[in-house]
Amino acid sequence: MVNGQCSMFFRIFAAEMKKILLFIIAAIVVLASCNDYETYGDQKEKERNAINKFIADSSITVITEDVFNQNGQKTDLTRNEFVKLDKSGVYMQIVRQGCGTKLQNGETANLICRCVEINIMKDTTGVVTNAFYAASYPDIMRVSCTSGTFTASFTKAVSYNMYYCYGSAAVPAGWLVPLSYVNVGVPQNDDEEIAKVRLIVPHSQGHSVATSNVSPYYYELTLQREA
Repeated sequence: MVNGQCSMFFRIFAAEMKKILLFIIAAIVVLASCNDYETYGDQKEKERNAINKFIADSSITVITEDVFNQNGQKTDLTRNEFVKLDKSGVYMQIVRQGCGTKLQNGETANLICRCVEINIMKDTTGVVTNAFYAASYPDIMRVSCTSGTFTASFTKAVSYNMYYCYGSAAVPAGWLVPLSYVNVGVPQNDDEEIAKVRLIVPHSQGHSVATSNVSPYYYELTLQREA
């Protein structure tokens, strides 16, 4: 009888220990999952770190908007200057001012855009690798200016342009930032050049993929009026 009671005790004990072990394993899995979870704040910190690394690796000199305005809204290419614009958080370098005039208040125009795009989260070396090239497949965006505020949408998807690749007519807000500073005319002679800028665009000013992944993108972008 005693042996039977002992056997039953050990079976019950073993069953309880198994339950405890399973509970411990489940708790470890839950804790591990919690540790893997990234908050929006964590993702933004990763984005800031990626941008800072890209800036350092690319030997970029960041200037303030006040300095930019004092310098006649120009960036010094010999110092690889980018201005950080306070309102948008976009970093901008004006490579070429462009010809003609800026988009005027109350005006709507079609602009031809060509770009190189780099996902900074995937490539923080400052070298144009893993880039999306749309130089041969420009986007056309229809832009309106109202009291200094720009709104725009891509007009059609052509193979390998931004509209085609992302399936959206929405223009990244960061692309509109340079329109306050560059001319978007059509060259009339060999001495005139179209506007060219370099941009570091945080996710909040990017396309839907950038926004959903909290990823910053680098662009080399040219802008001109459609003739």
